[in-house]
Amino acid sequence: MKYLILVADGAADEKIEALGGKTPLETACMPNINGLAKKGLVGMVSTVPEGIAPGSDAANLSVMGYDPRVYLTGRSPLEAASIGIDMSDTDVAFRCNIVTLAGDGPYEDKIVLDHSSGDITTEEADELIRAVNEKFGNETVQFYTGVSYRHCMIVKNGETNYDLTPPHDILTKRAGDHMPKGEGSQFIADMMRESYELLSGHPVNLRRMEKGLNPANSLWIWGQGKKPALSSFYDKYKISGATISAVDLIKGIGICAGLKSVDVPGATGTIHTNFDGKGKAAIQQFKEGMDFVYLHLEAPDECSHQGDMEGKIRSLELIDEKVMGQVIDYLDHCGEDYKVLVLPDHQTPLSIRTHAGRPVPFVLYNSARPEAEDESKVFGETSGAASDLFFANGYELTDFFFCG
Repeated sequence: MKYLILVADGAADEKIEALGGKTPLETACMPNINGLAKKGLVGMVSTVPEGIAPGSDAANLSVMGYDPRVYLTGRSPLEAASIGIDMSDTDVAFRCNIVTLAGDGPYEDKIVLDHSSGDITTEEADELIRAVNEKFGNETVQFYTGVSYRHCMIVKNGETNYDLTPPHDILTKRAGDHMPKGEGSQFIADMMRESYELLSGHPVNLRRMEKGLNPANSLWIWGQGKKPALSSFYDKYKISGATISAVDLIKGIGICAGLKSVDVPGATGTIHTNFDGKGKAAIQQFKEGMDFVYLHLEAPDECSHQGDMEGKIRSLELIDEKVMGQVIDYLDHCGEDYKVLVLPDHQTPLSIRTHAGRPVPFVLYNSARPEAEDESKVFGETSGAASDLFFANGYELTDFFFCG
């Protein structure tokens, strides 16, 4: 048996008047995924436990089979694992976005314009992070380059009891209303302020502004946590597996769980990612003997953060066409039965441009036990909610997928 979990990050949404009262999932043309839905199971699942912020860290842990209430120690430590940082038990990792702030006056009065600095390239970002580390790095604090706008700060013998806000939660908001809070957090706030002075005139940003691109003119620090200790995925489900994602967080979860992390050239985590390459990479992992692939596509989430409705719909169609089409064709002809689970990790409604913790729809197809065809079943919020199949915890759906 082969197993595929495809996560369309942030794909779930609300009904939108401009779409005739439909959601982006219900509007997008997705014949391959909906073909599985009509022969499979559809339902709803709550991927984020009550009381936990609806981040991709908690949601993807849940979808990968781990209870976030037990295993979540913070987002950045998982990303640090992907980058290859060997954290000690007393190290604290922080996520460092390089963001675009806009406006005149003091730092606090500037507006958080773009959490991703126009999806800055990793090559450009690496120059900026090296400048940041030269300025702020010391025996206690070090900065590490990640992917695009997502980077990492490690503090030796650090603390975690700070109130830090993700920048994608405060787009168009005043920076000063969301600065670090909590005892001892002043050093973080000071670095953020000083980073603006450092980065605004950096040659990378001068070149970006000449091209009309958003400058990556400030650090924004958040997502703190200590080294995670996930139980082995193989010990849990007795299958080998690989993760495919452009996002360090997802790679880190997989690495911490003992899964193989696969890099795909041209994978960006945006709508401009190498969709075809991700599909081919999944097929290659199956051909090389992997039982399971966790295939993560970030594009719908990024489009939601940017408020791009047309881009979100198009990204879903590209996932169906460029990724699912070829993977399902391979699985249909590989000579083995297979199971496929398709779902978002969480909602990212276009109306708020950030994550929400409400239940999301899923499609589960088992080639060995297909359901009677039902054209009313599709990958979408209305169809999922019409089903009597509901999982109160994401990891319970994953257990059902592998063991049910």
